[in-house]
Amino acid sequence: MLKSKKILFLIPAIAIALISATYIVKSEKEQAIDQILIQNLNSLHYSPQAIDDSFSEKVFKLYLQRLDFNKKFLVKSDVDELKKFDQLIDDDINKATFTFFNRSFDIINSRVTEAKEYYTDILSNPFDFTKEESLQLDAEKIEYAKDKKALKEEWRKSLKYQTLSRMVEMIDNQEKAKEKSDTVKLKSREELEVEARKKILKSNDDYFKRLKDFDRNDRIAIYFNAIAGIYDPHTEFFAPKDKANFDIGMTGQLEGIGAQLQEKDGYIKVSSIVPGSASYKQGQLKAGDLILKVAQGTEEPVDVVDMRLDDVVLLVRGKKGTEVRLTAKKADGSMLVIPIIRDIVVIEDTYAQSVILKGKKNIGYIKLPSFYADFNGTNGGRSCSKDIKKELIKLKAENVDGIILDLRYNGGGSLPDVVDMAGLFIEKGPVCQVKQKSTPAQILEDRDAGIVYDGPLTVMINANSASASEIMAAAIQDYNRGLIVGTSPSSFGKGTVQRFYDLDNYLPAAYSNLKSLGSVKITTQKFYRINGGATQLKGVIPDIVLPDPYYLLDQGEKEQDYPMAWDEITPAKYEPLKQAYSVTKIKENSLERVKNSSGFTILNDAAKRLKKQKDDTMVSLNFDKYVAEQKAYKEEAKKMEALDKEIEGVEVVALKADAFPESDTVKVNKHKDWYKAIKKDIYLNETVLIMNEMNNGVTKK
Repeated sequence: MLKSKKILFLIPAIAIALISATYIVKSEKEQAIDQILIQNLNSLHYSPQAIDDSFSEKVFKLYLQRLDFNKKFLVKSDVDELKKFDQLIDDDINKATFTFFNRSFDIINSRVTEAKEYYTDILSNPFDFTKEESLQLDAEKIEYAKDKKALKEEWRKSLKYQTLSRMVEMIDNQEKAKEKSDTVKLKSREELEVEARKKILKSNDDYFKRLKDFDRNDRIAIYFNAIAGIYDPHTEFFAPKDKANFDIGMTGQLEGIGAQLQEKDGYIKVSSIVPGSASYKQGQLKAGDLILKVAQGTEEPVDVVDMRLDDVVLLVRGKKGTEVRLTAKKADGSMLVIPIIRDIVVIEDTYAQSVILKGKKNIGYIKLPSFYADFNGTNGGRSCSKDIKKELIKLKAENVDGIILDLRYNGGGSLPDVVDMAGLFIEKGPVCQVKQKSTPAQILEDRDAGIVYDGPLTVMINANSASASEIMAAAIQDYNRGLIVGTSPSSFGKGTVQRFYDLDNYLPAAYSNLKSLGSVKITTQKFYRINGGATQLKGVIPDIVLPDPYYLLDQGEKEQDYPMAWDEITPAKYEPLKQAYSVTKIKENSLERVKNSSGFTILNDAAKRLKKQKDDTMVSLNFDKYVAEQKAYKEEAKKMEALDKEIEGVEVVALKADAFPESDTVKVNKHKDWYKAIKKDIYLNETVLIMNEMNNGVTKK
């Protein structure tokens, strides 16, 4: 419990007489957050931390990274000065003082003011794009500028790059307009350079206006989050307005484009895509993408870096049928302008759906977008486990030779439904283990002895299959109940559970005037497989890995700051099944098909290209070289268009139980679109071939 005397005596009586009452309340409020935050973190978090010099060094590193993530404001002398505090932050935390934070706050504010003069001066003159120079785009590879002169030079290169990329974009737009109409007047490169500089000036004006509104409360929230972030990447402090933004991201996801957004280190990050939404159907926006700009149709895009989440949401949302164009930074570092026509979510598309894939064998295919349940009474009592059971019964009635359960891009959901769903494929027994700190693991079991489906089974996952999806795939794998087919080396690797705590609930009544303090989201539990291994960090490693364009890039939980470690506990008691096929043989045959497939060759080449592109983060600022680089990227990307065609050999057929009249044009068109996507899915096609072999006597042991 917070000790009231500690807060009162942290501010000397003489000082109280000299400063305003408003500042006293603000200072006391910060002290209260400090004490209650640490108290909650160390009493409730799964892995409490010692607040010592080592902890202090970690906070310093993470806070500095977030304070100036692009290294555009601080110079080396600033960092050296702040470095003197790297082993003293723990003293600040324990005493509820803010010596380090106050100094960093003064420095960053001073540097932001100076930087405003840099960009206005630099953009007042034309750039010379014939010079041979380059820019490093990866902030982690950049050293802090040695002095203000060097920092201004970095600003010059950055602004030159922004202008160059805008010029090339304008030239492309000119050429497209010229193709449509002979009356279009083409502007010279010099004219476009002037116009591009004006647009970059406007973009930076807007950016610095947002920075001006970034006050002490915003900065100290970054500091508190650096403290929370040392525990694990999902433990976060939320100031009152940030908690409201978080709620917007969670509950407002069905409007506009159907992307769940979060603010992270000054960027707007896509945390998930809502099944059935406009983004889901368009297909290019993915979880993990960073949104840098937002444009309404063909209008000038708005730079949203360092913009408040609620303001970005207002830009992204809009009426059904209107277009929003998002400039997204992908996992490989490449930029992509993604046009999305806003729409409402088709609720049916968020639920489990199934079809039959007819070929050499008749394979049932079930798509499960999320592990949904009727927590709030909003979906008519539907749950994914009940729906999957219905789909299995319908598929069995049609005598399918095997079933594919697709959990790609499934970010998780209801834990009880995972247990019930796994029970549809096994007789009975444990499904997963859940553990809190200092307590024995709780074993979650399927107690129903009945099996709904006992035939051949594969589960498809990728790097965006997380949480409940990983538990489901792990249970199937541990029981040898089926094969796990992945388009990445592992699933996401999030094996933890979080809970929100309102800090106001821990504030003594005598200090009610300090409300609202905010909230903290704390990791309180970990998931474990029945074999004893955690799903945390390692995720689920597929039995068979199929290459996708991102499979060579590091993805998932392990790429977060300070992720919780993988560990293992005592395995639960369970009986693995004896497999009726050779996994080794099936894997060998799949690898051979992939090796000889023109489609997978294209994907392999794309993966190597994206890996090289992510590693090679230097960009030329010479106009001709930059244009040549961009042209080469586009030519390589065009090769992917060869995959946008239907694959021969598989016929998609609706289940008899799902039949509907041809007069229902809405359903007819919706199913046509889904069937086309299925027929173009090279990963699904290979999984069908794997399932055929699971039914093939040649591969039996």
